[in-house]
Amino acid sequence: MKQLLTQKWFKTFVTFLTLSFVQTILWAQDSTISSSSSTRTTTTTTTTTTWYTQPWVWVVGGIVLLIIIIALMRGNSSSTTERTTVIRDNNSNKNV
Repeated sequence: MKQLLTQKWFKTFVTFLTLSFVQTILWAQDSTISSSSSTRTTTTTTTTTTWYTQPWVWVVGGIVLLIIIIALMRGNSSSTTERTTVIRDNNSNKNV
């Protein structure tokens, strides 16, 4: 029981030590403006375009729409084949 308690304490200590080390590294990478004496100004310009203003989108959409319309107009091709209809005469099977 004592060995189990010692292992649990050791795992807790190692976890605490690891998390403290990671936190220290992350704080070291934090840069603040007050610690720097030089001031730097950057201006970025971003342009955004919407997807539907691209010409290739309209071309691909038109092709897909054309394929769907052709598939719907073609319909079922098995309707042009010949069909045989069997007519049964139930009167010929009567017992007299």
